[in-house]
Amino acid sequence: MKEKLVEKTELEKLDKFEELEELEIKGIGRIREGIGGGIEELDEKFEEKLKELEVLEDAELKEEKLEELEEEEKELEELEELKELEQLEVQEEEFEELEEELEELDEEFEEELKELEESKEESESELESKESEAEEEQKLKLEEEFEEELEEKLKELEEEEDEKLRKN
Repeated sequence: MKEKLVEKTELEKLDKFEELEELEIKGIGRIREGIGGGIEELDEKFEEKLKELEVLEDAELKEEKLEELEEEEKELEELEELKELEQLEVQEEEFEELEEELEELDEEFEEELKELEESKEESESELESKESEAEEEQKLKLEEEFEEELEEKLKELEEEEDEKLRKN
């Protein structure tokens, strides 16, 4: 529709220009023939046609400007869409990076947890070992004390028996 309007405007412009040339030629012809009364009228018609031509040119320029503005608006919209897409891509990349970091942290956490569990097991094993060593030491101590007491009792009994034998 815009193209038809532009074509129509250009055709009207050409028609007016041709009319203007015809008037100019007629005016020149009349001047040459010596007719002076139509010059002013021709000048007025020429001025009118010139104004019409200017109006048509203005309309055409405005139409061209409008088309340019519409194209620029479309380009701006496309640029905005591209910018939004780029921002989304950047956000998606950042999200993926954060996900990777989270996975790495999760793996590190799992490793540390595993190490802690192993350390706990080792500590428990060491504790059990120390407890059993302490129990063994306690048993040995008790046995030694018992043996010492037995030896003392045995000595006492021997001494008592020796005394009894001496008395008898």
